[in-house]
Amino acid sequence: MRAWRVTSPGPMESRPLTLVDEPIPGPGPGELLVRVLACGVCRTDLHVAEGDLPAHRPHVVPGHEVVGEVVTVRDDGAGFAPGDRVGIAWLRGTDGTCAYCRRGAENLCPASVYTGWDADGGYAEYATVPAAYALPLPSGYDDIELAPLLCAGIIGYRALLRAELPPGGRLGIYGFGASAHLAAQVALAQGATVHVLTRSPAAQRLALELGAASAGAAADPPPESLDAAILFAPVGDLVPPALAALDRGGTLAVAGIHLSDVPPLDYQRHLFQERQLRSVTANTREDARAFLRFAGEHRLRVTTTPYPLGRADRALSDLAADAVTGAAVLVPDLG
Repeated sequence: MRAWRVTSPGPMESRPLTLVDEPIPGPGPGELLVRVLACGVCRTDLHVAEGDLPAHRPHVVPGHEVVGEVVTVRDDGAGFAPGDRVGIAWLRGTDGTCAYCRRGAENLCPASVYTGWDADGGYAEYATVPAAYALPLPSGYDDIELAPLLCAGIIGYRALLRAELPPGGRLGIYGFGASAHLAAQVALAQGATVHVLTRSPAAQRLALELGAASAGAAADPPPESLDAAILFAPVGDLVPPALAALDRGGTLAVAGIHLSDVPPLDYQRHLFQERQLRSVTANTREDARAFLRFAGEHRLRVTTTPYPLGRADRALSDLAADAVTGAAVLVPDLG
């Protein structure tokens, strides 16, 4: 099979990925082997490729938004059978016994492992996944549309939960890529007013098309105070203006796994009056299932840019340059 491996982490212009031909992997105990039908390109993949995240598995295959068809089932397969369409997401394993797992916060498990970081992911023609962490997929979407739901959608959904947006509240979204454009639709479906702050004119236009009340530049103040905000752009400089835009008691959730340094905060302006700053750390399987159920009940518009698997390096370079509208998706059979 063909697969991309991170052979020399560094800036995309240094060509950190290498396309290789190698044997199809065999599923381990309790795992599924799937043929990859589509794999979303996530900013976390970029952080892995460029070395912003420390290497957990040398020469790993990135990719954790995988739509696949089950080829082989090892052991009981958790109810999956050959021919089933399944999703492979970021969370790949937890110990199931620690205090965090026992209280329903498996995303905080110290022994957690992740697809495309600790184990090979979906920038390949085949991949494996523990059956207990494979996800059933909603109907009504094609493979390319489904792929971004498996991280961009799931983590946006968790970020929305962490932001504690009240019913009918005013939500600010900073950055408007793959995850943000899905989270915005969830919030709008729940009756929120959404204001988008992003430097990309194309993303601003998309935000307005999807129903945002306003779309402005990333560091500009929104037209009204916010009950909650989510920072999707990995830009620490945006934390102070986002906090300053919050109304009393508002919450800012930072959705990324990586963030550049945050400038000093002014307590009175940014945090006083019970404003909150919260991080988002991965997701639980229940988050994933809840979001995918929501996507099955509410048809989301998934904006994608397909790339052939053989152009994964170009897809990541375009993502690094903010030249992708919506979500980039790799398709092995595209060309």
